[in-house]
Amino acid sequence: MKTFLRTVLGSAAAGATLLALTACSGEAGASAGSSNAAGAGITVEHAQGTTENVPVNPETVFVFDLGVLDTLEALGLEADGVPEAQYPQSLSKYASGDYTKIGSMNEPDFEAIAAGDPDLIIISGRTAAAYGELSQIAPTVDLSVDPAQPMESFTEQATTVGRIFGQEEAVAGKLKEIDGQIEATKAKAAGAGKGLILLTSGGETTAYGAGSRFGLIHDVLGVPTAADVKSEGPHGESVSFEFVKETNPDLLFVVDRDTAVGTGSAAASAVLDNELVASTNAARNGKIVSLDSSAWYLVGYGLNNLPHMIGAVADAL
Repeated sequence: MKTFLRTVLGSAAAGATLLALTACSGEAGASAGSSNAAGAGITVEHAQGTTENVPVNPETVFVFDLGVLDTLEALGLEADGVPEAQYPQSLSKYASGDYTKIGSMNEPDFEAIAAGDPDLIIISGRTAAAYGELSQIAPTVDLSVDPAQPMESFTEQATTVGRIFGQEEAVAGKLKEIDGQIEATKAKAAGAGKGLILLTSGGETTAYGAGSRFGLIHDVLGVPTAADVKSEGPHGESVSFEFVKETNPDLLFVVDRDTAVGTGSAAASAVLDNELVASTNAARNGKIVSLDSSAWYLVGYGLNNLPHMIGAVADAL
């Protein structure tokens, strides 16, 4: 028996939500699509176009994005199928054999997915290239978050998840709380100095700036940039320790990729333990901030995880 929903709604409330969503036409926000005829599911606009007949409260759902899994957790829901991945503690249950394994994020196992007969497949950036093939198996939506417009696209993503699973009110409430947290953090950032974001991996160091995968710090929370970093794509701009010294950030935010993916390489603290980094304002003032690598590198934007990320920045300011 398929067991997707682990919802806090009672059966009567869930039934009322389902009837309201499937019977309603054209009342949902334009950015998330509009409802079709009763019983026909809903139409969802997403990063790769439009998917029609997305079932409301689908029974079997396969999810490739850890941020979406985090949002489902926040709503009291869970997925049936997930990729083989390095899961953070908050999502560690998905590493078990209780959930169908559907390949990796970069290489979906199409046979396993087809055999699992999902009602809905949710993907994001790492799985984006497989959208066409996955769409032949089941309705598929790409809920990637656009780093150029992180909060706008995350709000659309979370709202879409809310529509699909009848949790629109719960999503709206959590987004409102996040908005308040953002405003409070921006107020603290105004006088905290300029920041630089570094990722360490295998002893190498890359920097990220505004508009990047970690641009939340600058674009949303208002920490001024210490340098004009050309971090196009997911991997950032390779930088030297001389660059870090010359940039002289007041705040140095560090993500340790090796810890996130479990490679066992040199820890970020060891990589950055040198005289050039030690000469910066950030080092002298105790403002080298080690961010939770799993939260920032693996999960990213989710209704549970995003408040944790914002709180880490707020604590550093």
